[in-house]
Amino acid sequence: MTTEAFDVLLVTGMSGAGRSTAARALEDAGWFVIDNIPPMLIGAAIDVAVENPDVHRVAVVVDARGGSFFPQLTEAMANLRRDGVDLQVLFLEASEESLVRRFESSRRPHPLQEGNRILDGLRRERLVLGDLRSSADLVIDTTHLNVHELRRAIDAAFAEPDERLRVTIMSFGFKHGIPVDADMVADARFLPNPFWDESLRDLTGRDAPVADAVLAGDGADAFLEHLAALVRTTRDGYLREGKRFVTVALGCTGGKHRSVALAEALSTMLESPHAVVGVEHRDLGKE
Repeated sequence: MTTEAFDVLLVTGMSGAGRSTAARALEDAGWFVIDNIPPMLIGAAIDVAVENPDVHRVAVVVDARGGSFFPQLTEAMANLRRDGVDLQVLFLEASEESLVRRFESSRRPHPLQEGNRILDGLRRERLVLGDLRSSADLVIDTTHLNVHELRRAIDAAFAEPDERLRVTIMSFGFKHGIPVDADMVADARFLPNPFWDESLRDLTGRDAPVADAVLAGDGADAFLEHLAALVRTTRDGYLREGKRFVTVALGCTGGKHRSVALAEALSTMLESPHAVVGVEHRDLGKE
């Protein structure tokens, strides 16, 4: 197998989390997409694709519909890497509540439901996919994403080959839960909360008065410097280990003031030729 300049992306994750949307977005971005192929045939499919001069990137969608074939996926992945394939794994995640709602609205059974509740099927699936999720290069939580937002996330990650580290700085509110796809989580609740200032309460961390107040807080500068230094310190190691996507989550109480201002500031500090930095405000507007 000749795999020079040939990328393979394994797309997997929870049923209902958006694999079909991701597959269509990848296809539009120039990837050759193979959907729901038995794991033991992945290697043969890659062999055929390599021979096509017009195909340089292949995305393979694998999910719980594979049934008894699914446990063979680990062996298939190991064989690909042993053959020198540049294999990445994208895992699509969502909360149980969100997935149940999606299945109920589509009126389709979960592939592992086996006559029981949808929730039973989802929990079986989480067990089956546990190892894949823990080793994934990129986890995207689609709980709060619509179809268009998921497509934008896929485009940002995979539209163009890029050897730089892709860093997502995410603000969030602890009262809405810690992001399940975060690689690093930092707590900004030690800073004074602008919510208690009536002149700032209705503004957000994107507004200059709030940002100025947050960044003037005792310890804010040192907090950002240490966090930026941590990301820079781990950057080269992540890339050496083949991890190209990192999500740094900054949390405050509601995800409106402190975390938003700090996320914007941190993204500016991390801009460099060695990283692609984006900002996501997960809980802005939920208050």
